[in-house]
Amino acid sequence: MIDLFGVLPEPNTLSDSEVQFLDTTLRDGEQAPGISLTPTDKAEIARKLDATGVSVIEAGSACTGTGERETISRVTDLDLDAMVTSFARGVKSDIELALDCGVDGVNLVVPASDRHIEGKVGTTRDEVVETTVNLTEYAKDHGLWLEVLGEDGSRADLDFLERLMGAAIDAGADRICYCDTVGHATPEHTAAAVSELAPLGSTSTHTHDDLGLALANALVSIEAGADLVHATVNGIGERAGNVALEEVAVALDHGYNVETVDTERLYDLAQTVATATDVPLAPNKAVVGENAFAHESGIHTDGTLKDEAMYEPYPPSTVGRERRLVLGKHAGRAGVRSALDEHNVAVVDDELNTIVERVKTIGERGRRITDTDLLAIADEVQGRERDRPIELLDLTATSGGATPTASVRLAVDGEQHVASGVGSGPVDAAVTATRKALDIDATLESYHVDAITGGTNALVTVEVEVSQGDHSVSVNASDADITRASVTAMLNAFNQLLETDRRSVTVTESATHE
Repeated sequence: MIDLFGVLPEPNTLSDSEVQFLDTTLRDGEQAPGISLTPTDKAEIARKLDATGVSVIEAGSACTGTGERETISRVTDLDLDAMVTSFARGVKSDIELALDCGVDGVNLVVPASDRHIEGKVGTTRDEVVETTVNLTEYAKDHGLWLEVLGEDGSRADLDFLERLMGAAIDAGADRICYCDTVGHATPEHTAAAVSELAPLGSTSTHTHDDLGLALANALVSIEAGADLVHATVNGIGERAGNVALEEVAVALDHGYNVETVDTERLYDLAQTVATATDVPLAPNKAVVGENAFAHESGIHTDGTLKDEAMYEPYPPSTVGRERRLVLGKHAGRAGVRSALDEHNVAVVDDELNTIVERVKTIGERGRRITDTDLLAIADEVQGRERDRPIELLDLTATSGGATPTASVRLAVDGEQHVASGVGSGPVDAAVTATRKALDIDATLESYHVDAITGGTNALVTVEVEVSQGDHSVSVNASDADITRASVTAMLNAFNQLLETDRRSVTVTESATHE
């Protein structure tokens, strides 16, 4: 460990640690501005956290209100393997409300720093210790698992923090928690504090990312003796957020061979939380961001095609993901050829050179090159007419009533197909109708909309990624009508998937004749 600011205590060997997670996505994560999870959202996230192997799920704060208590009770009724807890302030009524929800335990927060003791609560250190002991005994007398958190512990007097947490353990608390409530601490301070608390009893760590040090502070906490990490999925939470569960899990797994959860479920879990919270993942987000396993640079793409580990620290399958080779201004021959191979398009060297140059030209204009773009370029270079077995003849969508509806009329190889559908909005209804008309077993992997002109008549571009079996394609379509743009993009994707399949059949038949 690097010693920047002083002499550190002798560390433990992190690779020998046994670490568990307390996930607070449903409580601390939901406290981020603009996030409000429905009971259904919380239940779905809780199920996936449990399936991932999280040990403790903090389902919410029972003191928040009737609706929150009903939601917590819904989570407790799921009969999960994980322990389900409620956050509670340092008052008896919060514990009683948590008991009414049927939780397994309580995360009891008490003030630890003088700023919180005197300025926020208006009490004294002695009174905080007395209250903590009384509440701990009350919770244990009622059969609850109990964790005591020293709020703002990273700015607390360390001697008092040790006294407070020691009193909690002596009163029967199951564990204590070091809290860097405002993301104030450096790794050195965190290591020193946790090393003083860990000998008292089972110790947790709760870190925030205001200085970008949440992950570092979580790791040094473990090295100093903590055996449970408070985290949120995608690092959502107050201000700059909490430490991200997926980052801690992968850092421990890859860097120290410490197994915590089923890492292959992390990407699906991240997507579930991003959708439920309406907080999209940053493209460069570690582990689960769109670009975490994406390569555009010609040098990187070529190296990755030769050796998958050339430019990646661990395989994408470790976290339930797949590698992507992206085409843009930095594309090289190897990447373009690989993308064409995926669509069974064979090219000679001169054709490949021309296609690469055209891809680069489009990329230099700031556009992302989709599969449709690439194949259109290839068809033009090779002088081939594009095959579009599916055409949109008519689209009608209505909204504003209780149930948005849509109907489509398509031509499939010259034969008309008509279907209608309902959905949560006109786009959803139109896509549902399109699927029914085609009866194609394909999965919509992603859907993204950009307004590319201003005003109320703005032209929008819809980009979708659709997969079928081992094939996936990314396409886009632009229109002033978002519903029509969405359906057109879906049809472009289906056409491309069908064309890829037909090319595959052609290649197979040719090989047989040879």
